[in-house]
Amino acid sequence: MTNTLIDVNLVRRLFSRPAKLQAVDFIYREIAGRMLERLPLVKLNPTRIVDAGCGRAADLAALHTVYPHAHMMGVDASQARLLQALEQSRLQKKSLRHQFSNWMRLKKNSNAQFINSDFACLPLPDQIAELVWSNLALHWHPEPDQVFKEWRRILKVDGLFMFSCFGPDTLKELRHVFDGIDQTPHTLPFVDMHDLGDMLIHTGFATPVMDMEMITLTYPSVTQLLAEVRALGGNPLQNKRNGLMGKTAWQTMCNKLEQSRNQDGRIPLTLEIIYGHAFKPAAKQTQKESVIHFVKS
Repeated sequence: MTNTLIDVNLVRRLFSRPAKLQAVDFIYREIAGRMLERLPLVKLNPTRIVDAGCGRAADLAALHTVYPHAHMMGVDASQARLLQALEQSRLQKKSLRHQFSNWMRLKKNSNAQFINSDFACLPLPDQIAELVWSNLALHWHPEPDQVFKEWRRILKVDGLFMFSCFGPDTLKELRHVFDGIDQTPHTLPFVDMHDLGDMLIHTGFATPVMDMEMITLTYPSVTQLLAEVRALGGNPLQNKRNGLMGKTAWQTMCNKLEQSRNQDGRIPLTLEIIYGHAFKPAAKQTQKESVIHFVKS
């Protein structure tokens, strides 16, 4: 399943203002932490790690603490986010009050590089990495199946691919409040976990392990909720509404959100988080030998 309605150029523009993305950085940090908890379950000693969708590269710093001798490569389609990563490392190197941060060690060792590139067409040689990592980035690409093929290409045999992304129930409250207001999509049609597992099998990954969990955020106001939804990336679909919504329709949407308040008076917003990992098998293993393992959280 692909979504060719995603405008990749619009995705880049939406992520070109790092300051506006900071409001939801806590979500990326939380999911990165949960992914890191899964790493000890696999035996791995990578010499090269690729973070696909590295953003400001906070995940690379965390991975460096686990694999201090690995060469780190951060890939992102947004040049502005990569520049933010470089600037952050420069500032941290000038301040000892950052508790000698992971980033400081990472850059002092000249052990990282950054690449501005589309996930599905990387300027990297075959079989360069033992670990490809991607945190909440895959859902912004229109062709996840092609991305899987590219990430498989750069992985060494027995290398690990680990990712997280949003699933179909993400932002379901917003889809509900827009029902009946207009016919244009206001959120991405996120890919189902089972479809992603099938893509991994067809791409040639061995025995993918997939699981998911629901996270509910709550907000004191409609304004804050919508601001954080925009900070998550907004709506990069080619067939989205052109122009502003009418005042009456906007008020109707806001009223529906107000009516959804919980008993504690806060407005809920659902994030479905899909986690997946798989190994690149030796060429002799066929697709028929692979089975998808779905884990109930």
